[in-house]
Amino acid sequence: MLYIVPTPIGNLEDITLRAIRLLKEVDLILAEDTRTSKKLLEHYQIQTPLRSFHAHNEHGVLSGIVAQLATGISIALISDAGTPGISDPGFLLVRACKEQDIKVECLPGATAFVPALVASGLPCDKFYFEGFLPHKKGRQTRLQYLATLPITFILYESPHRLHKCLLQLIEFCGAERKAAVCREISKLHEEIKLDSLQNLSQYFEEGKAKGEIVIVVEGQK
Repeated sequence: MLYIVPTPIGNLEDITLRAIRLLKEVDLILAEDTRTSKKLLEHYQIQTPLRSFHAHNEHGVLSGIVAQLATGISIALISDAGTPGISDPGFLLVRACKEQDIKVECLPGATAFVPALVASGLPCDKFYFEGFLPHKKGRQTRLQYLATLPITFILYESPHRLHKCLLQLIEFCGAERKAAVCREISKLHEEIKLDSLQNLSQYFEEGKAKGEIVIVVEGQK
């Protein structure tokens, strides 16, 4: 059995009782960054063996993990924060398990874009999740497409690229399009700022933003 276990995106209390129990019961935990995950596991006194599984090694270790699962052991997959597979490693392992008829169970839990969307104040009855834009090739094509959507769309962005991204959104969506920049969700310095793209670009000037960033953009009217 492979368990996909969401972990807190900020506040360590944002984890389910079932997730804590399973992390204690499984034979092995696969973690995106073992140093980051150790803090969570130590907080909840979880002593299950830990092994790294991230974007740079998932192809190399995939077959070995599937072979272990096929012997009957149980493994939990976690990422640094949120739900594995959502802009984090996980898809390849889930697909490989499905191909080998290994049962996969995904627990409900934390992910950054849902609280950002709901708290943004923008329409959330329908939305489009883009995740991270390509850094170079294909970026403008994606922005052109997103700008035409009649529904709210959601981006992930790193703090040092935020200002550039906002300027690009102005270029494709217009300066007056409403958007919300959400950072450090569920952490001490959480901030959700709703305004026009123009005002947001001025507020989050180059180098000002810190922490994990979610951008929620109003659909085209």
